[in-house]
Amino acid sequence: MARTPSRMVELQTQAPPFTLPDTITGNNISYNDIKGAVATVVMFICNHCPFVVHVNSELVKLANDYKDKEVGFVAISANDVITHPDDGPEEMKRIARQLQYPFSYCYDESQETAKVYGAECTPDFFIYDKNNKLVYRGQLDDSRPGNDILVTGKDVRHALDCLINEEHIPGLQRPSIGCNIKWK
Repeated sequence: MARTPSRMVELQTQAPPFTLPDTITGNNISYNDIKGAVATVVMFICNHCPFVVHVNSELVKLANDYKDKEVGFVAISANDVITHPDDGPEEMKRIARQLQYPFSYCYDESQETAKVYGAECTPDFFIYDKNNKLVYRGQLDDSRPGNDILVTGKDVRHALDCLINEEHIPGLQRPSIGCNIKWK
């Protein structure tokens, strides 16, 4: 299992616009469609990665816990489906329904969205403030498959709570670790 760290994109970077197909509804979704009034979480995930499988239930809980707090969420998969067919749109739709994702699960076939966001691994998290400026990038929490640390989402939750309470996000932001995005 590869252990690729996320690229620590410079804070205060403007959220790149995107329009991608949501595999759940079949509709095109843009950044503005999912943008939250307080914060927006852009997650790069996929179906097969053990690191994503390890945190999937927490992603659902996290989005459900914050959806009424004006936080928008979107998940994007950019993996090459030629080499990884389990990450294709039909399987994405099946997984999203099975796990009851409370967010759009978009397919980035061209991989351009992943590239402009600076995504490197799955899972990879980017949080933007109400002005669409990057305020957090990196890990969900310290848990990884096999390390016996409970999945809590504490790092992402802390960043979101700071935004909700209009506080500075202090401290070291640690890169996520996961499977590399399967580039074409």
